[in-house]
Amino acid sequence: MGASASRGGSLSHSDHAAAPLAVRMRPRTLEELVGQSSLKASGSPLHQVVEGGQSLSLLLWGPPGTGKTTIASIVSGSTDRRFVEVSAVSAGVKEVRAAIDAARAELVATGKETVLFVDEVHRFSKAQQDALLPGVENRWVTLVAATTENPFFSVISPLLSRSLLLRLESLTDDDIRGVLLRALEDERGLGGAVTISEEALDHLVRLAGGDARRSLTYLEAAAGAATEGEISLEAAERAVDQAAVRYDRQGDQHYDVVSAFIKSVRGSDADAALHYLARMIEAGEDPRFIARRLMILASEDIGLADSTALQTAVAAAQTVQLIGMPEAQLTLAHATIALAVAPKSNAVTNAIFAARADVAAGKIGNVPPHLRDAHYEGAKKIGHGKAYKYAHDEPFGIATQQYAPDTVADAVYYQPTTHGAEAGVKERWERVRKIVRGQDG
Repeated sequence: MGASASRGGSLSHSDHAAAPLAVRMRPRTLEELVGQSSLKASGSPLHQVVEGGQSLSLLLWGPPGTGKTTIASIVSGSTDRRFVEVSAVSAGVKEVRAAIDAARAELVATGKETVLFVDEVHRFSKAQQDALLPGVENRWVTLVAATTENPFFSVISPLLSRSLLLRLESLTDDDIRGVLLRALEDERGLGGAVTISEEALDHLVRLAGGDARRSLTYLEAAAGAATEGEISLEAAERAVDQAAVRYDRQGDQHYDVVSAFIKSVRGSDADAALHYLARMIEAGEDPRFIARRLMILASEDIGLADSTALQTAVAAAQTVQLIGMPEAQLTLAHATIALAVAPKSNAVTNAIFAARADVAAGKIGNVPPHLRDAHYEGAKKIGHGKAYKYAHDEPFGIATQQYAPDTVADAVYYQPTTHGAEAGVKERWERVRKIVRGQDG
């Protein structure tokens, strides 16, 4: 990669045959980096650092396996800078200062710059982060710090303000599939020594959960368990020790478990829902997928019976994105139980489906003239906005007037239940609808 031999840590000697597959397949250029299209775009800050050789310190924020360490390697290798890695788990202030002092000495003696890579910088104490500041301020080092946690909460303000914050997005299933297929064929990887069945490939993609490094670790283990030159689903399952909770080879079990999970939450059985949640977690299901299904359920099956259910589901999805597994299993369990025990209503679901059915059937109609846009010159001359009643000027803030087109003027789409908070909504909505439609007597 053209980097100095002085580099160490997780990126050292990554080109030898015995190195882990994930290390051997580490992208060497921005073009090889999977995903992160906005970061790689020509003229982007990262592009300028790599191609232009600018000495800007970077703070990389993103989920595991999205390319943070790889970017540090690319920044180092692109201009033949020294690479030094400091462990945020084991290094103290003394080690941080020693690394910066060595970088300063190297810069003075040879003019050679140093990339200082700090993984999991959020684990550094305030004092350790403070120790990084002189090196960053004086550009004795090009700091590349990586974190999976929100840096606005975990990184001190002076360091944050002196670094360029780059947000890495989670890799898609297609991204992971591409990583695996390239590793199967590339000479740095498996070099075509084995093939893989579609079922096994799908299984590894699913288990990876958007983490490229994990996907390659699983692939390497599966290749070791392959027979007759092909990685079968059984070999992949054995390799990642997931056979006890496996999804079946056609993927039906995957969809069956997800279906049972959603139906258990809908049916208010929190215990059954937790069982299926546990099965999905043990099988390596993408936690983002689970969170997305809970967000859908919050509106589809709970709705206005408890509007906080959607807030809970959205908060869970955001938390999963921010902290990742295994901690995110607690958040998913929290949301699963909250939605399971919440009162249920599908009135919102029925309402939008009924409205769309009428529109699909051609019940469109013209917008009533008094509701049409009357802001442009001449609009009122053709009757737009005429006789419109401003709701805030009417008793109770509700005006008696027609809002829907004639074809659906009497349609009743939203029919609230008496479950949970929707009972109060039902009582109010029925009174309001009568006033709006002039049926209040």
